Amino acid sequence: MIRELCTLLVTSVLINNAILNQFLGMCPFMGVSKKRNSALGMGVAVVFVIVVASIVTYALYYLVLVPLHIEYMKLITFILVIASLVQLCEMFIKKTSPSLYKSLGVYLPLITTNCVVLNCCLANISNGYGIAQMLVYSIGTPLGFALVLYIFSSIRERLETSEVPRSFLGNPIALIVAAIMAMAFSGLAGIV
Repeated sequence: MIRELCTLLVTSVLINNAILNQFLGMCPFMGVSKKRNSALGMGVAVVFVIVVASIVTYALYYLVLVPLHIEYMKLITFILVIASLVQLCEMFIKKTSPSLYKSLGVYLPLITTNCVVLNCCLANISNGYGIAQMLVYSIGTPLGFALVLYIFSSIRERLETSEVPRSFLGNPIALIVAAIMAMAFSGLAGIV
C-alpha cells in the first residue's frame, strides 16, 4: 500500500505532470512564469486550492451526490466549490500580501477556470481512488505544477539576461524551453 502511494506521488509530480505531460494549466504557466516570486505565489495558491477542493469535492460526491443519485451534478458542484475556494484564497492573498496579489494580477482569479484544478477533482472520482490515494494524488499534482512553474520561471529569468536571437525573444524561446523540460520529465518514466 505504501509503495503504491509513493509510486502515485512520484508519478503525479514528475512523470504525469499536469503541465508538461497533460498540457493543462498553460495559461498561468506562460503568464506567471516571468518572475520566481510570482511563480512561487501562484504555485502555493494552486496547491492550497487543489488540496482543499479535492477533499471537499470528494466528500460531496460520495456523501451527497451518490446517495441522492445525482452524480450527473458533479461538474457544476465541483466548479462551485473551486470558485468559492479561489475567492477565499484571493481575499487572503490580497489582505496578507498586496504585492503578490498585484504581481499575480488576472491569473489569480483564473485559478477558478484552471483546468488542472478541475481535472484533479474529476480524476479522483473517475479513477476510483480511495481516501489515501485521493490525498496523495491531490498533493502530488499541484506540487508538480508548482515545481515546473518555479523551474520554468527560474529559466525565464536567466533568459532575460542571455543573448537570445531576436526572432526567439519572448514566448518562442519560452515554448522551446517548455518542450525541452517536457522531454526531460518524460525521461523520468523509467524510474517507476
